[in-house]
Amino acid sequence: MVRIIPRDEKFQELFLQDGENMLTAARKLEEMITVYDRLEERVAEIRVLEHRGDEIDTEVQVRLDRAFITPFDREDIHDLVSRIDDVVDGIQEVAETFVIYGVEATTDDARRLSAILSAQANQLNEAIRKLDTLKDLAPNLKEIHELENEADGLSRAAVARLFHDRPDPLNVIKWRDIYIALENTIDAAEDAGEVIERVIAKSS
Repeated sequence: MVRIIPRDEKFQELFLQDGENMLTAARKLEEMITVYDRLEERVAEIRVLEHRGDEIDTEVQVRLDRAFITPFDREDIHDLVSRIDDVVDGIQEVAETFVIYGVEATTDDARRLSAILSAQANQLNEAIRKLDTLKDLAPNLKEIHELENEADGLSRAAVARLFHDRPDPLNVIKWRDIYIALENTIDAAEDAGEVIERVIAKSS
């Protein structure tokens, strides 16, 4: 029997899974940087989440390829899951950099930036939960932008402090890379929020 009406591909289920996976990864990174123990074990947990995110992204693409009707533009669906994937990839990069560089102790700036990223991921996840209705997203999206602005100033100040008081060049390189990776990940979360803003604009 030939299917005439396209089946509901239930993209929202995958969006929710992707958002929760991203939030879990962000919180695990924050915990790793705050507590700073069992680094190899914590990094391994984040790698599992990154792999899970890749699986979700693949499933979204499969559903896009076979769906006749999508909840919003195909390009925006692709961009949204790609930006979320960038966030999780960035989280993995930050976590692994601590281990690769053999960082012995964390810093207040790193803890603050990881907390900002975690808060931002929470707001982005809340926005993703509202994608099926596209209602009441403005507060979440505004907070995502404000957190990025806060992180931008903080990361610049953190890098500047590295060069004070006869710094150890190797230490400067290590922490500059970590701060930049954190800032890039926070930027990726903002990019995901901007995709949602674009979806809202097209629907209005």
